[in-house]
Amino acid sequence: MKTTKYLFSGFGGQGILFSGKFLAYKGLTDEKNVSWLPSYGPEMRGGTASCSVIVSDESIGSPIVDAPDVLIAMNLPSLDKFENTVRAGGTIILDSTLIDRKVNRTDVEVIYLPATRLASENNCPTLANMIIVGKLLKVTGEYDENSIEATLKKVISAKRADMLEVNKKAMEIGANYGD
Repeated sequence: MKTTKYLFSGFGGQGILFSGKFLAYKGLTDEKNVSWLPSYGPEMRGGTASCSVIVSDESIGSPIVDAPDVLIAMNLPSLDKFENTVRAGGTIILDSTLIDRKVNRTDVEVIYLPATRLASENNCPTLANMIIVGKLLKVTGEYDENSIEATLKKVISAKRADMLEVNKKAMEIGANYGD
């Protein structure tokens, strides 16, 4: 039985909650038990936002993620706040375009991904979050194009259906970065 706890964190407006929602829906698509718990300050855009996601083969007793297996940090305050909460042996994926320091810990795997720069260079400037999710799915062995497309169709609203292909492209950029 496998349970993975994720914590996404960054500024409001970076797509933190959407990333978590995507991962939760992907878990549902893959017939897992999931929990999605968003948290954000009084002003969503520009304020601090975080999102806890648990994906498990078993029932989930609590949606609280106090020791994530995976931390996604999209800004420096998020890394500063949550770096020491990641369980030993866990993974930290950070946006190295916006975070100019190295992770202090040596007991976690760290992936430095210049997601904001890659998003800008590839004409999808608002999708640094999905570039990171693409890399996350690749390193966890969960990158499956059919599952990704089915999940994107669930989480992208009908009025934003034109965003399906660009989200797929962003995820592919992240998955292939560094290969």
